[in-house]
Amino acid sequence: MDELKEFRDLVASIKADRQAQKDKESRDSWTKYASLSMVFMAVLAASASQKGGGFSSTVMKKLNEATFNQAAASDQWSLYQAKGIKQSLAEGELDSLTLSGSHDAKRLADLSAKVKRYDGEKQAVMKDANAYEAQRDAARQTAEVASRLGHEMGVASTLFQVAIAIGAVCMIMKRRALWGVSIILAALATLQMLRVILIG
Repeated sequence: MDELKEFRDLVASIKADRQAQKDKESRDSWTKYASLSMVFMAVLAASASQKGGGFSSTVMKKLNEATFNQAAASDQWSLYQAKGIKQSLAEGELDSLTLSGSHDAKRLADLSAKVKRYDGEKQAVMKDANAYEAQRDAARQTAEVASRLGHEMGVASTLFQVAIAIGAVCMIMKRRALWGVSIILAALATLQMLRVILIG
């Protein structure tokens, strides 16, 4: 009889343990979904980081382009000044010959032609310099926009990381409310990332 009672107690204990295990699994079934959501957040965080890196590359590329165009514009302005000096020298010599009453028509015609040529060359050089400056300004503006977008994508990436960290704490502590906070942060990060992608 005692053995039968012990056997029944053992069976009851096993059933109770199984039921407790089933109840625990039922209570903690949400953790599977929480784990999957963390994986999804990690993928989105990686995407945001990669897109942010792309913006950083654009900033560097455009700043290098702006520096090149600034150097080219400076070279053109130096050439413009050199042409201006040559033009001034030719004008001075022309004025000097004219005032002295020179009758060297060939020399006067050569100097007049030089003055006109230098004036035309200066205009062409000035046009090139202005074009380089416009390209410089456009590159700087593109770099500025990319920098701002990169910063905003960094905000999305940071929000994803915080959401993942809170999700990890939720898994350790088995606190469903923290999972909700994690989901909300991930949703905000996703909206931020989509906004930046649509702007950029």
